Amino acid sequence: QGLMFGYATNENDSYMPYPILLSHKLTKSLADKRKNKSMNFLQPDGKSQVSIKYENNKAIYADTILISTQHSEDITTKDLTEAVIEEIIKKEVPSELISDKTKFIVNPTGRFVVGGPQGDTGLTGRKIIVDTYGGWAKHGGGAFSGKDPSKVDRSACYMARYMAKNIVASGLLTECEIQLAYAIGKPEPISFNIRTKDENSNDIINKILNNINSFFDCTPRGIIEELDLLKPIYRKTASYGHFGRNDQGFKWEEVNKSELIKKI
Repeated sequence: QGLMFGYATNENDSYMPYPILLSHKLTKSLADKRKNKSMNFLQPDGKSQVSIKYENNKAIYADTILISTQHSEDITTKDLTEAVIEEIIKKEVPSELISDKTKFIVNPTGRFVVGGPQGDTGLTGRKIIVDTYGGWAKHGGGAFSGKDPSKVDRSACYMARYMAKNIVASGLLTECEIQLAYAIGKPEPISFNIRTKDENSNDIINKILNNINSFFDCTPRGIIEELDLLKPIYRKTASYGHFGRNDQGFKWEEVNKSELIKKI
């Protein structure tokens, strides 16, 4: 038994909430610049968090952008802070989201020379909120990584994202959260729900609910076939999130059914 959720919003081209989308961009930039040695003082351990100011469900500006990164001993805190802000934050965060109110925080606990397993070790399990929507949408609790696509913990969340993204891309809703529920031994979902913050959307939601089965097969076999999940694509999902990416093989990010949905 289990609940699976998928989410999409039209606030950017990735159909993702800005906080988690930008956090992934920042951490990937940290890794890329370390690997290509353009910022050779960076070390492997790092993380980010982004807080966005919203008004009427619209992103107005980034309130706080935080990056903690391991670094070599020979760089000063001042030089590190300046480099991270100029070469990573300002190049990854859209300029329209940076205002004079935006606060930049780099390594708030001080110097970060010792990191990785040497600095903090232990078994914690997968970061399922980081893997999905950063807490913006619900999560049923099941981790993705380490599971093959016959496990709906993983595959049904991919399908729910695929459905939500195509619904939002169709223009029928500006944001959409899909909930699926399964019972062991029953291939069809035993529950299906759509939630949105859009006002006066009941008629649209009912139309979608009445027609959704003609566009999407939510059985485990149907999901695997629709999203081509038997391919060796999963290593790339282990970092920078499972959603909001254009990587080859991430078929749940396609919006190839949005035009059909628009006609319901």
